[in-house]
Amino acid sequence: MKILLIRHGETTGDLEDRYGGSYDDHLTKKGREQLAQTATQVADKGIEIIFHSPLIRAQESAKIISDAIGCPIEQRDGLEERHYGVLTGLTKQEALEKYPEAVEAHKDPINTDPEGESFEDFNNRIVTTFEEIRKQPHKTIAILAHGGSLKRILSYLDEPLPDSIADGGIIEIEV
Repeated sequence: MKILLIRHGETTGDLEDRYGGSYDDHLTKKGREQLAQTATQVADKGIEIIFHSPLIRAQESAKIISDAIGCPIEQRDGLEERHYGVLTGLTKQEALEKYPEAVEAHKDPINTDPEGESFEDFNNRIVTTFEEIRKQPHKTIAILAHGGSLKRILSYLDEPLPDSIADGGIIEIEV
């Protein structure tokens, strides 16, 4: 199975310098343009279906590609980005003022943010969802999600981990 891992485009939370995670925000104009460009890059890849996270930024991104290349989309709740607990949705400045210890601990992804999802639970959720998707009878699929979610899939498959995945970025793998 060929899988294209695609990250959503730029969001309003990016512009506002917020902790994302499970924070639900929309694509910006630039984010929509990024995904239109991504759609042209994947148009000839034979994608049969796009599985996407339930967060609005991923839904909007999946729809842009789907509309451009004419394939169905299917939401998978398990692809949602990790929940950052008390940091979720705060600007980085607000978080630093309210939760300086949590901000420092957040720099290591193994740590669990206060009231947040543990790394182990996040990883297990992503892997379980990925295995469910992998059982689908398709030859070529796309998974449209978030940087953290996509990195968990890459790690699980023993693929090289990039430092970051660009907005609208594509990583193609064979499994």
